[in-house]
Amino acid sequence: MTTPPALKRNPKVLVTKIGLDGHDRGSRIVAAALRDAGMDVIYTAPWQKLDVVARVAMEEDVDVIGLSSLATDHLLVPKLMQTIRDEGLNHIKVLVGGIVPEEEEQQLLQAGVAKVFHPGSNLDDIVAFVEAQAAEAQNDPERY
Repeated sequence: MTTPPALKRNPKVLVTKIGLDGHDRGSRIVAAALRDAGMDVIYTAPWQKLDVVARVAMEEDVDVIGLSSLATDHLLVPKLMQTIRDEGLNHIKVLVGGIVPEEEEQQLLQAGVAKVFHPGSNLDDIVAFVEAQAAEAQNDPERY
């Protein structure tokens, strides 16, 4: 078992919603848990456009993007992953939380999403996973 890379600074996480899904209770709960764990959290209003998410992620120098979907907006995530790659932000890890059918979860993972968390996921597990992903992002040799 290899030791995970060390954090260079507090994890910086962008929590957002894309598309037209305005249900944001879950994303607010996760954002608060990440903040309470000592992470720097940038929280946006719902209904963000893909290019705006990529721009905010770049401007804020985030390690992780957390997206919430309770409708079918997670189907936009592969396009977001391409936008992130096009902007040279390959080091940023992307997580999705919410209602994602199993076959669509596989599409997200194949597009580069690090993990999908479903309703009822343990907040401590989410926090630990985000921290590990942030450490990987911070130690990515292609980051800067």
